[in-house]
Amino acid sequence: MFDFDTPVNRENSSSLKWDKYKGRDIIPMWVADMDFMSPPEVIDAIKQRADHGVFGYTVPPQSLTEAVIKMIENEFSWQIKPDWIVWLPGLVTGINVTCRTVGSKQDSVLVNVPAYPPFLSAPQLSGKELITAPLTQGEKWEPDFEALNKAVRTNTSLFILCNPHNPTGRIFSKEELSDIASFCIKHNLIICSDEIHNGLILDKDKQHIPIASLSPETAERTITLMAPSKTYNIPGLGISFAIISNSDLRKKFAKTMEGIVPHVNVMGFTAGEAAFRYGYEWHVKLLDYLRKNRDITESYVKSIPGLLISHTEATYLAWIDATGFPVKDPAAFFEDAGTGLADGRDFGFPGFVRLNFGCPESVLLKGLERMKKAVEKILC
Repeated sequence: MFDFDTPVNRENSSSLKWDKYKGRDIIPMWVADMDFMSPPEVIDAIKQRADHGVFGYTVPPQSLTEAVIKMIENEFSWQIKPDWIVWLPGLVTGINVTCRTVGSKQDSVLVNVPAYPPFLSAPQLSGKELITAPLTQGEKWEPDFEALNKAVRTNTSLFILCNPHNPTGRIFSKEELSDIASFCIKHNLIICSDEIHNGLILDKDKQHIPIASLSPETAERTITLMAPSKTYNIPGLGISFAIISNSDLRKKFAKTMEGIVPHVNVMGFTAGEAAFRYGYEWHVKLLDYLRKNRDITESYVKSIPGLLISHTEATYLAWIDATGFPVKDPAAFFEDAGTGLADGRDFGFPGFVRLNFGCPESVLLKGLERMKKAVEKILC
C-alpha cells in the first residue's frame, strides 16, 4: 500500500540534503529528512488546497488545534488546552525564541552534549553563554547528574532537553526525566524540551513521555516543542508548535516573536492537519520500515573494524563512534568514500558521525557498503 522501497529522485529539486553533493557521486545521509514520499493523505490535502487558488494570510485552523490536542492525549495521556499552543514556522525558531525569552543577557544556558547543533548556537545568538555537560557513554547514553551539577551556575536560567535524543537515539525513561525535572526545579531552570522525534519510537517496549506531563510543577517551567515535520517528512513546509501552560511564560514567548517570527504558511497548516488526522496507517508502516533499516545499520556497522554504534531506540538517526578509527576526520573520510554523513564536531563530539537511515533499503546498503570497503582498504 505504501512504497518505501522505490527511491525517489530528489536531484534538481532544490533539496538541501541532495544539493550539498550536487554533481558528485556521494550518497547524502547527513541532514535529518527522509527520502520517502509523505503520506498520500498529506499530498492529496495539499493538492486540494492548491486548487482553491487563493493563498492569503492564514490563521491556525481550529480543526488542526483539535487534532493536535487529540493526538497528544491519545499518544501520551497528556491533556493540554488550546490556548497553551503557540504555532511556529520551525522548531529551530522555537529554540531561538526560547533562548531570547528566558532570563537576561547575563545568563547562561545549559545543554547536554552531544547535541543537535542549533542547541549549541542558539544561546550565543541570543547573547548568552553556552555551558555544556556530556551525557554518559556506556551501553546507552544517559544523563550524567554529576556533570550537570558541576556545570550549572548561579546565572544559569535555561536547560535545553532533547527527547527522543538527537543524535544518540535515546528515549529517556520516566525515572531519568523525573531526575532531570528535579534537577531543574532545584536550580530554578526553565526547561526547553525538544520533542520533535516523539512519533519515531522504534523500540516497541518503550514510549515517549513529555517531561511537562510529569507534574504541574514541571509543566509550569517547561516549553515543549513538537512538530509533525520529522514523523511525516514535511520539514520543508515549516510547521511546528510550542506547548506552554504557564501563562506568563507563554506571553513572554509570544512577545519575543512579535515582528520577527513569520506565521506558519497555509500549506504547512494543511499538511500538518492531514498528517495528524489521516496519517496513521502510513505512520505504522513507516515505523516498521525504519526498524528494519535500524537493525540493518546496527548489524552492518558492527561488522566494520574500528567503528562502534549505540542502539537507536528512536529517530531514524544512527550515532557512530569512530574515535577508535585511525582517521582524524571520519566525516571527510567517508565523504571521500561516497557516503555523506553528519560530522560529530557539529554536535560537540569530534570523532563521531551521524547516519540517516530514513531512506530505501537499497540506498542504505549502498552507503554502508561504501563505508565498509573504505575502512577495509586501510585496515585490512
